[in-house]
Amino acid sequence: MNKMKLIFGLCVGLLSLHAIELPQEINKQIEDCKNGHTLSCMDVGVALTTGENAEDQEKKDLGLEYMRRACSYGETKACDLLGENYFKDKHFLAAKPYFESACERNIVTACTGLGTMYRDGNDVKQDDILSRKYYEKACTLGDKDACINVAIIYRGGFGVAKDRVQEKKYYKKACDAGSKVGCSSFTRMDNKDKGIEEPGLWEQFKSLF
Repeated sequence: MNKMKLIFGLCVGLLSLHAIELPQEINKQIEDCKNGHTLSCMDVGVALTTGENAEDQEKKDLGLEYMRRACSYGETKACDLLGENYFKDKHFLAAKPYFESACERNIVTACTGLGTMYRDGNDVKQDDILSRKYYEKACTLGDKDACINVAIIYRGGFGVAKDRVQEKKYYKKACDAGSKVGCSSFTRMDNKDKGIEEPGLWEQFKSLF
């Protein structure tokens, strides 16, 4: 049944091509895609779902059809891009299986996206434990904002016992990844642990820059 839906969707997308004026380069990629070159299918998808083309809903929809085609033929990058497009358009349930697969392959944006979905309850049951799980993995993969989110989880005790040591640890991870907020938060906590007097408000403000 799902295969029939995919075929039907592709047919609709291909038929709609005749009503959409496209550059010669994209038309060439479409021909290559029809001849079995799956990377060309993905290239068409990328071209039609980014930049000015993404502002034209018909072009974007057609691009997503070609992206799905490339994904169905095993182009994992196309699958990852599908998930990102669905997430950006707030089609969270559609994005979820693509993000789950991508996160297992250590795609950091997918792990972060899942953390946000479960934190905010975006078309899924709100779950602080799963949110922390995905944010922690994204942090390990180098996402500084995900590290900040884990620190906040430990600070607030969201789905976990409040833990100042873990909070400080994740601010340090965020700092190491290049976050100024992570660095200032870690320094503030570290100074307090060492009994160092906090700087005045003006000094704190200047340290952010």
